[in-house]
Amino acid sequence: MKKFRHIYIEEEILNHPKTISILEKNPNSQKIIIKNYKTFFNRANQNFQIQKQDMKLILAKKKDNFLYDGSDFSNNFGNKNFYYNTLILNCVYNCEYCYLQGMFNSGNIVIFVNIEDFFSSTKLKLNDDMFLCISYETDLLAFEELTGFVREWILFSYDFSNLKIELRTKSNLFNQISDLKPNPNFILAWTLSPEIVIKLHEEKTPTLNRRIESIQEAIKLGWSVRICLDPILHFENWKFEYTNLIKIIFEKIEIDKLLDISIGTFRINKDFLKKMKKLRPDSKILHYPFQLENEATYKKTKKDEILFELKQILIQKFSEEKIYLS
Repeated sequence: MKKFRHIYIEEEILNHPKTISILEKNPNSQKIIIKNYKTFFNRANQNFQIQKQDMKLILAKKKDNFLYDGSDFSNNFGNKNFYYNTLILNCVYNCEYCYLQGMFNSGNIVIFVNIEDFFSSTKLKLNDDMFLCISYETDLLAFEELTGFVREWILFSYDFSNLKIELRTKSNLFNQISDLKPNPNFILAWTLSPEIVIKLHEEKTPTLNRRIESIQEAIKLGWSVRICLDPILHFENWKFEYTNLIKIIFEKIEIDKLLDISIGTFRINKDFLKKMKKLRPDSKILHYPFQLENEATYKKTKKDEILFELKQILIQKFSEEKIYLS
């Protein structure tokens, strides 16, 4: 796990057990006591990409909004009562297409240590079935050595049969939670991309093979595993690269044991995209001539072509009923 040279800590949570645990894992960091994380994280005139090169860590207490309604940009997989939460803001990875650089002014990391309040708020909403995504504005598993948050969510989930949780990740750190008893309602959802996309556009992320190794181990141990081919990027030879990716999935993964597969083309809030293009003026991915309406995405004909072509390949060996399109 990355060690942070500077850690900013809200005064209110100095003695919180999670704060103490994180600081013990970063003994050589310079500690700076602050009143409110927003003073540093939300200030104007920051450069997201410059900060990503030497990220600072901010430990804070979240005061409200422990649950958000699920985003229209995300697939609910047929579930009602779709929510997500934000235990961590920002990611250790630096994917070229990531919407976080359009959402946040800062490239630094915020960890909300008061996970107990997230649990309490979730319980209050559990009068009916709930689908909860816990890793949308970060990659929670990539931080597991530092926070242990995924482990705590899995242990929490054992007590609620009406709670379905999705952990979206590109991490290969399944070994951090592999000792736990699988919960069929706790879904490990790995995002997979062609190796060329990983090398060129998914900076600091594990290789395709390392992600697949984690998937293989999770399936072997009986976990519910989802594969996400999302976002699919349009570039020269896209069809060849994604077709080859699906062939690798068929060859290396027991696909009959997968929960499902989702496929979706690149789509993003158009205001986020505008900001991202300024940060990455040389990005061919971001400067593509997108269709701009409620969101920035590929033209419908191109989107339909991509989804149709890849779905036809998938259904050769995988149930069409278990393929979700975004």
